[in-house]
Amino acid sequence: MTASDAPIGVFDSGFGGLTVARALLDQLPNEDMIYLGDTARAPYGTKSIPEVREYALECLDYLAGTGVKALVIACNSASSAVLRDARERYDVPVVDVILPAARRAVRASRTGRIGLICTEATATSASYDDAMVAVPGVELITAPCPLFVEYVEAGITGGPELLEAARGYLLPLREAGIDTLILGCTHYPLLAGVISYVIGDDITLVSSAEECAKEVFATLTDAGLAHSEPRTPQLRFLTTGSPELFAGVGRRLMGGFVNQAEQVYTVAG
Repeated sequence: MTASDAPIGVFDSGFGGLTVARALLDQLPNEDMIYLGDTARAPYGTKSIPEVREYALECLDYLAGTGVKALVIACNSASSAVLRDARERYDVPVVDVILPAARRAVRASRTGRIGLICTEATATSASYDDAMVAVPGVELITAPCPLFVEYVEAGITGGPELLEAARGYLLPLREAGIDTLILGCTHYPLLAGVISYVIGDDITLVSSAEECAKEVFATLTDAGLAHSEPRTPQLRFLTTGSPELFAGVGRRLMGGFVNQAEQVYTVAG
């Protein structure tokens, strides 16, 4: 098997990274993919950075051991904790969700006032602040939205309770005068309807999932690792938790994209 024949490895704490995997398949329809969700220890967004780092590197080590040609950290919390370590640790390209989204937001903003919605772990890490620190005239206004992940994984993408929560999180950002909003958690594209409804369609939404997929496309193309010939991709979905639960939630969130899952190993945490 040549290097280009190897699959792409995609890692997330749970289910949100499926939005990245779906975007990858849309943009790279000939690529095999192995997705690993650490659902036994999800969510990462409420955990400490050292905990997230330990768990994420364990999962990335597993994916790297399967012989993937690239690693995609499809989780903002994990990207915040391990990106630098991962790029030194593995001999394949490593793509995260933070840097591509930050670059896109800077290009999209007209005023330099950029909003970020994310988990507590991502906010605490200040990774998006670090990604933009060298850009003059940019002000990043961050709002953690902890309930959004719970709503998505419960299959709730509308209704009065979600709208109330969204208004509480988003209206202060609008009042602060942002013109661009980063969806800094890969669950959040599944709430794009309610987010756009509350924040207003005059504010540009930047999906970290979509921008990550574009970066993977460019990385594989530049490295000569992309498949150019049409083929039927092989998709594997792995989980550290219950495969039945993963497949059920995956189908509810992503339709027919997830059909079944395998448990790869059990964890103590």
